[in-house]
Amino acid sequence: MLGLEDGKVRLFGHQPEWAGLFIEEKKRLQAAIGAYILDIQHIGSTSIPALPAKPILDIAIGVADFETAEVCIPPLQQIGYHYRGEHGISRRHYFVRGAQTVRGQVRTHHLHVLEMQSEQWRQHLLFRDTLRRNPQLASEFAIYKRKIASMFKDDRAAYQAAKDVFVSRMLAKWESAQ
Repeated sequence: MLGLEDGKVRLFGHQPEWAGLFIEEKKRLQAAIGAYILDIQHIGSTSIPALPAKPILDIAIGVADFETAEVCIPPLQQIGYHYRGEHGISRRHYFVRGAQTVRGQVRTHHLHVLEMQSEQWRQHLLFRDTLRRNPQLASEFAIYKRKIASMFKDDRAAYQAAKDVFVSRMLAKWESAQ
């Protein structure tokens, strides 16, 4: 199961097929822009088996240079991605993918094209990998996500802002411990 109506927040238990859907999408991305890709990673809650998640795949593509990666925009648009610019994060090319249904737009993918040496790239992987290794932290995050999902079920922006507070706090704590 993949896809969620724009603006809505619904969490689902981890689905093992999300990993396979990521692998399929990774192949499509490599075929479209492979010459510019240094790495492709499955990030976000769908990449962490212990977490409930919105059924939207988050994918990070590591590139050498933000400006050079602009050539990736047209080929990604040709395979169904909609370019949203930096979308609030400097030096990130952000794309979404989905489908139009009778109930509106359904989002299935978020694509983050980032410089591999960037802080954003490092933080995405640190957060994912730390939660994969630490079931207690993953459980704490899952409880928090369920709480804010029930508060903001029809306001994805508010849900995201509340989630970002937790993520930022955890990243700061882990980075100060290193």
